[in-house]
Amino acid sequence: MNARANFAIASVFLGCCSGVVFLESLVKLDPGAGNLITAAQFAFIALEGWIFTAKFGFAKRVIRLRDYGLLVAMFFLTSVINNYVFHLNVPMTLHMIIRGGSLISNMCLGTILLRRQYQVRQYIAVIMITVGIFICTYFSSRNVDDDVDDSSGQDSDKQTNMFWWLVGVLLLVLALFISSYMGITQELLYRRHGKCAREALLFTHLLPLPAFLFLQDNIRTHWTLVMESEPQRLQWLGGVAVPLLLFYLIGNVLMQHLCISSVYYLTTECSSLTVTLILTLRKFVSLVFSIVYFRNPFTLYHWLGTVLVFVGTLMFANVFPRQRKAVKTD
Repeated sequence: MNARANFAIASVFLGCCSGVVFLESLVKLDPGAGNLITAAQFAFIALEGWIFTAKFGFAKRVIRLRDYGLLVAMFFLTSVINNYVFHLNVPMTLHMIIRGGSLISNMCLGTILLRRQYQVRQYIAVIMITVGIFICTYFSSRNVDDDVDDSSGQDSDKQTNMFWWLVGVLLLVLALFISSYMGITQELLYRRHGKCAREALLFTHLLPLPAFLFLQDNIRTHWTLVMESEPQRLQWLGGVAVPLLLFYLIGNVLMQHLCISSVYYLTTECSSLTVTLILTLRKFVSLVFSIVYFRNPFTLYHWLGTVLVFVGTLMFANVFPRQRKAVKTD
């Protein structure tokens, strides 16, 4: 691999893993901050894209704005869901494992909508991923805490907690399928207009911004909580005191942008097989760090399910037989 590819890989690990750490640190203290986090991420990425990609609106667009309509709606919905489910008692570890099962929804929709055919190995891989997610979900359901966020207005009754936890899991699965359909929509757009990932990144974050007005009460409430949180002195900034939750929020937004940009850059420098390997390893590192650093409950059954999910993902990508060839190619 060349120096640019190595730099992209290092940026992926730094941005994506750090972003998850900041996100979990934030939602552990304020589980209902999902809408605020999503709005902040969208606003920052849209601002950066408007300056450097759209050149303040002077750059010529490849795709018409109206063609982005469905893509924007799906991206906004999945982003809001993925951050909001923390408010429904879904732990970060289960969140990462379920989102790691995107191959299931990709295969289902690819078979139904695009009439794609897959190899037997890939069907076996998807079955492994499905079983792994089921094991993790089932044993996570036995660890659902009795305590819920006080601001949610829900009873602390265990059955009520279990109900909202199940709603959160189902929403994550729904977001998984919407995200896969969004990928198909994006693929069809690229076929018609050519690849323009930077432009798509900009407008999928810029166009949904007015929709956050419908969530303004929730966003304003949690922004107040962020600004009233315990101050943290940053010695590397001359001892400036910053609210702890604001520090986590800014850190997550910056690292999320680095993560997305690095993944995009990585796809231009490495083969799709290498990208799959890097992203799978990144998810595994984030999961292990979350378990160790945040002391999240993780049993032997969770590890079994996790191994099935990640091995199934690598098997689907045909990593094992082609690994030696990929090393030579890269």
